[in-house]
Amino acid sequence: MSKAASTAPPISKNRALPAREALSFKSVLQAYETRQWKRGLKTADQILKKYPDHGETLSMKGLILTNLNRKEEGIELVRKGLRMDLTSHICWHVLGLVHKADRNYAEALKCYTQALKFEKDNLNILRDAAHMQTQLRHFDQLVETRQTLLKYRANLRQSWIALALAYHLNGKLDFAKKVLEQYEATVKDVPPRDPEHSELLLYHVRILEEMKRHDEALDFLVKNVVSQSIIDKSTTAILKARLLHKLGKTDETREAWLSIIDSNPESYDHYRRYLLTQGIDMDSLENDSRTAAIKVLHQLSARIPRAIAPRRILLKLTSGDEFRLLVATYFEAAIARGIPSLFSDLKDLYVSSEKRQVIEDIAEDLYRKTLENSKEYPPSSHIWVLYYLIQHHATNPSTIPRALALADKAIEHSPALPDLYMAKARALKRAGNPFEACITMASAWRLDLQDRFLNTKNAKYLLRAGYIEEAIKMLGLFTKKTASLPGADLEEMQSLFYMREAGDAQHRSGKLNLALKRYNVLFKTFDDIEDDQYDFHAYALRKFTMTTYLLLIEMEDNLRSHPAYAPAALAAAKIYVQIHDETKPAPQTSALDSKKRAGRRGKNVEIKPQEDSKKALATPPKTDDTDIPVVRDDDPEGLKLLTVPDPLEIAWKRLSPLHSLRPKLLDTWLVSFDVAIRQKKYLQALKALNHARNLSPGDPGVHYRLIEFKLAVEQPNLKLPAPVQTVITEELSQIFPADVSLETFNSAFMQTNVSPGSALGAAQALVLIRGQQSSQVEAEELTFQLLRPETHLSIQTGLNALEFLRTTLKSPRHEEFRLQCALRFPLSCVFKTREELDELRESTLKHLAALEELEGEKDEILDVTTN
Repeated sequence: MSKAASTAPPISKNRALPAREALSFKSVLQAYETRQWKRGLKTADQILKKYPDHGETLSMKGLILTNLNRKEEGIELVRKGLRMDLTSHICWHVLGLVHKADRNYAEALKCYTQALKFEKDNLNILRDAAHMQTQLRHFDQLVETRQTLLKYRANLRQSWIALALAYHLNGKLDFAKKVLEQYEATVKDVPPRDPEHSELLLYHVRILEEMKRHDEALDFLVKNVVSQSIIDKSTTAILKARLLHKLGKTDETREAWLSIIDSNPESYDHYRRYLLTQGIDMDSLENDSRTAAIKVLHQLSARIPRAIAPRRILLKLTSGDEFRLLVATYFEAAIARGIPSLFSDLKDLYVSSEKRQVIEDIAEDLYRKTLENSKEYPPSSHIWVLYYLIQHHATNPSTIPRALALADKAIEHSPALPDLYMAKARALKRAGNPFEACITMASAWRLDLQDRFLNTKNAKYLLRAGYIEEAIKMLGLFTKKTASLPGADLEEMQSLFYMREAGDAQHRSGKLNLALKRYNVLFKTFDDIEDDQYDFHAYALRKFTMTTYLLLIEMEDNLRSHPAYAPAALAAAKIYVQIHDETKPAPQTSALDSKKRAGRRGKNVEIKPQEDSKKALATPPKTDDTDIPVVRDDDPEGLKLLTVPDPLEIAWKRLSPLHSLRPKLLDTWLVSFDVAIRQKKYLQALKALNHARNLSPGDPGVHYRLIEFKLAVEQPNLKLPAPVQTVITEELSQIFPADVSLETFNSAFMQTNVSPGSALGAAQALVLIRGQQSSQVEAEELTFQLLRPETHLSIQTGLNALEFLRTTLKSPRHEEFRLQCALRFPLSCVFKTREELDELRESTLKHLAALEELEGEKDEILDVTTN
């Protein structure tokens, strides 16, 4: 007996089937592959009648049941099948597929690895393992698996490319290069101008470039372009220019980038790279290089008069009289052409107060000229310069009244232009009046009922004003008629804007359960996007889109840096912190107890099931041989989200991606500190605090948390491990002087920090140091310092201060502070009393009664729109 045979795993005595049943089992496998679930289930039952302990059939039956919405029963059968035949690669593979369907990728890979022990040359399992290793970024293992697949399928070009990609992802570029060279040496009879072969050769050039073998990369590129093996002209031109630059061939590089700019004169990146050939780095300009860059850009602008990009870049580089001259020409040309996006184009120049003032002067001067009907400007110039000025003045709280006055003039002049109403609504929103903003945006929408963008903006403003049901009804005009709810269709379409805005609206209304419900749908969308990449591990190899595939991998690695994720994650984490603070850990409760606890966490917690939710729960999902059934929602009101056993752990899970992807966002570290300090993970809290201090050492929130941390770690009964205590003591000694009390430290912060919220931060810290009763009077005085005329108080800081006076201090002066803020912000409605807000809300609903009147028009609208 050979050594291999002696070490082979024993075959289960129950595995072998008679010829007829063995053929039936193959039919079960085929039915699963073709998604004919019922036929496969029927055949499996026939086998199990005679052989009820056949492990592989039990596993396959369980796998089919999991696809027929009988998941628990199916998983039990899969596990039973594995127990009946622990040495079957099919049973292990099936369990891996079940784990993969549950997104438990680590366990799935373990199952595939176990299956390969019993069937090491099974190509299906090897491919599944390779895809799972890529999904989990286990690139060392991926290389080994791809080498095995190449060994068995060396005649397939995908096997070669897959191995090269595996080496590339693992950072072994020299091995990737060798694999590509070996493959290319064996390729024969490639059709002329074959796009897939062209992509392969471009990928080869990329490997050489990353290896810094620029000479070889350039020669390889030129040779294959001449032979017409590489056919992507635009990519080739950019690659060639990039390689010439890295080789120091300045003249040739300059000519290459000029040619690229001639073909695409509106790419800012092309100009940036061309300037590099002149020795000018746009990221680190000095006086001499800035002057040189301006000269070059003027030359390019003269070379391509139609190009806007060089003239726009010049606006960023120039200053003084030269800037005034250039921006005036640029501004007037855009106004004459009627470009609505002019403000969006220029607003990044507003970081310079000098440039902002110059643009304002030019716009106001042009407004006066067009008002006089000057013949040198087209008639439409008047309305477009008005439109610009509305947006311009809306960015500064002190000039919002001017923006609103101009908006009224513009609307009187052109009452049929929706853009004007939208600009006015934006100004009202920034003034702190979401109700008037909502009415104005509804007026814009009424001008064009078939415009999806206006519909979306109107719904967004309804949500921000707290009209959640009305917003959902509005969105229903353009969602599928067959959807149970408009929101369900938007979630299916992965509308991140809706999920976030709906969650924020529920959060503001105090319905924490529904807020978490919306945020969790958004998080699930990101999970789905992350899972979707699994299909591309095979697709990219079939289509030879290697470069695009690598961009996909990079995008997925940075997925949660998307602007929609951070606000939702921070909001959800704050809710979980609130849940932790308001609820002590308790044993598992009944549904009734859950509702009571939910009620305690917010006056407006929504616990009444919606009608559509009831219908969805009452109607069983339909199934057939091909459709995957819809999973029921067992918590339509999100009440279970309020009774999670460890809310802080969930909050940390949501925040974790932000630590690496959004490290420059201050709230990332402030909220992370709030979670860690409550978990008594003091080193994590200290780390978050240090990150926050590096970003904004004078921030009031950072100051408050510094004192909170010092008080927490210096509790008399707290005993920390010696290494932890040493680290914390050393860090605190660098922040807090040894001979300075916390009160003195707090006073020094107040005196040295000039930010508008410093007084509030000092007041909050004082309450921590002394306690609420002992600090009452002084904390009130500090808070009222925000109302000084010289303080640039924002609406949000005022609201935070009012909440501090009302809830933390329980100050009888909170009403006085509210009245002062109402006078300070006359356009805002957020400082009104609850009764005044209720009255305003009802008044706004009357203005929005037009929505109800549109019911008769709804069918007409839907007839002319695409669902």
